[in-house]
Amino acid sequence: MQALTLLLLFMALSLHIPLSSASSEQQLHPIILIPGNGGNQLEARLSSEYKPSSLFCKLSYVRRRNEWFRIWFDPSVVVAPITKCFAERMMLYYHPELDDYRNAPGVETRVPYFGSTQGIRYLDPHLKHISEYMDTLITSLEQIGYEENHTLFGAPYDFRYGLAHGSHPCQVGTRYLQDLKNLIESASNSTNGGRPVILIAHSLGGLFALQLLNRNPPSWRRQYVKHLIALSVPWGGTVDEMLTFASGYTLGVPLVDPLLVRGEQRSSESNLWLLPSPKLFGRKPLVMSSNGGKNYSAMDMAEFLKDIGFGEGVGPYEGRILPLVEELVEPEVPITCMVGHGVDTAEGLVYGRGGFDVQPDVVYGDGDGTVNLNSLLRLESEWSGSGSGSGSGSVGQDLKVIKFRGVSHAGILKSPAARKEIIRVISEINSDSLIMYGSRNI
Repeated sequence: MQALTLLLLFMALSLHIPLSSASSEQQLHPIILIPGNGGNQLEARLSSEYKPSSLFCKLSYVRRRNEWFRIWFDPSVVVAPITKCFAERMMLYYHPELDDYRNAPGVETRVPYFGSTQGIRYLDPHLKHISEYMDTLITSLEQIGYEENHTLFGAPYDFRYGLAHGSHPCQVGTRYLQDLKNLIESASNSTNGGRPVILIAHSLGGLFALQLLNRNPPSWRRQYVKHLIALSVPWGGTVDEMLTFASGYTLGVPLVDPLLVRGEQRSSESNLWLLPSPKLFGRKPLVMSSNGGKNYSAMDMAEFLKDIGFGEGVGPYEGRILPLVEELVEPEVPITCMVGHGVDTAEGLVYGRGGFDVQPDVVYGDGDGTVNLNSLLRLESEWSGSGSGSGSGSVGQDLKVIKFRGVSHAGILKSPAARKEIIRVISEINSDSLIMYGSRNI
């Protein structure tokens, strides 16, 4: 029977044909896909408490009042008046008396298609050619026998919210972790006789996945989670986030004024989570002045936030976020990290006389175009020691790292080499013959 299983898996991989449903039921560990920041659709509804800041926003509010609409992603946000409406509706507010984040007054949001891959294949289903996110990867999984809502699931979330350390309340993020835990248990219990799940997490989704594992007991992890495949995860943050907070960031879209979205981007709890870790980046200057002004390292983050005009972010950053990024605990669940490198990535930001309202000159280093290489490889560098694989902080932590030269942060989801490696790892897990391999360059 084992020989037949291996033969079927080999044929599926070689010929790119799906396994039969019967074989899938017998062999496949269910997969749950966890998207990154901005990697799933988000819907909003406006009530009478919403106070539009302009006539244009008011007119669009009257048209959409009390009706759900897709707020992310909508390509019309590149038009300046709509950009402003979008930003004020996406804004989060930190309430010191609650020690937590909430939506803007009169704005209700929801995440459609939780449990399904529908909301993570494309950000706009009407513009598939420009808004594809995970569809290529999902198609590859379907070709080896995975089936939507049977062995293949999606776990989208409101990516503006993050998590908080310790006893700090975190209503939205904590609820997401509970929903994700429930989905994992349901996928395992209802599929293939209780086989544990494989988590595939991209970018910010990997940080949520690690927190979920660490916040549940070892017995739960052993029963329900077989493996974590982490794609382009910023384990120690990214210098790009300092650009986002200082000057706004539009991903190179030329029609959007970054200052129109800067306030909304600063309000995002998850963006605070993605600032460079002081432990990882140390005292190296990351934001510099070309005219004798201040320089800022990751160790100077509180001062940096104050000087860019976002002093209200210091309290949440230091109390809720910083402890999360300073210590990464091994979950003792096998982890395979897949990262791109050899792509120009912001390593330093140089500001001139225009200050933070003007886009800086960028000093580039190695990474995936979004995340710096030292952040992508943080687990490997900090968990080195005994155990198998490329590095491990304890005997029970199995960690492998696979690098793809020239593959970008989002490109890893479409790269033929990366997808081939993802399928290989999954197939080995499903065949119960996972081959131990170390850090490799491809």
